[in-house]
Amino acid sequence: MPPSPITIRTASVSDAPALLSIYAPYVERTAITFEYTVPTLEDFRSRISRTLARYPYLVAECSGIAMGYAYASAFHPRAAYDWSAEVSIYVSEDARGTGIGTRLYGALEDILKQQNIINVNACIAYPNPGSISFHEKLGYRTVGHFTKCGYKLGKWWDMIWMEKILGDHPDVPGRLIPYPELGNGCIPS
Repeated sequence: MPPSPITIRTASVSDAPALLSIYAPYVERTAITFEYTVPTLEDFRSRISRTLARYPYLVAECSGIAMGYAYASAFHPRAAYDWSAEVSIYVSEDARGTGIGTRLYGALEDILKQQNIINVNACIAYPNPGSISFHEKLGYRTVGHFTKCGYKLGKWWDMIWMEKILGDHPDVPGRLIPYPELGNGCIPS
């Protein structure tokens, strides 16, 4: 991977074909996602659009080619959980180990802090030493382990939750600021 600089920007529905091509191998050949069927292009566009109504959805590019993406979603839909988010990341097979994932998560976490989100959680199929090591390197720690809760590719998989605290838990937290309200320029360079 590239001598060219990596650009991180907000994804749009027009990125769906490129991002779906990154995601499809994870669905088809791994238990990293528990989906069995690759989503349709229209479904993927809808996922991006729904996410962006409240949370960041970022894409990392090199020379105009999408190399990975990361996004946040509600940890739980009830209002008391507004200060927690689930994070997800997918990097193209040929861009793993290049630092793109670290850059994506760094930008994502910076935006989540601006939104007043304090706890970030990652749901990870287990075993998955690469993802666990990646998250540990970024300061996540395992906070939950569920046994044989997913079945894919002819075997049972455990699932773990890893968590990172982005800041202090104030007595009265600021309101969750939806991503669109942050305006342009919220992605750190």
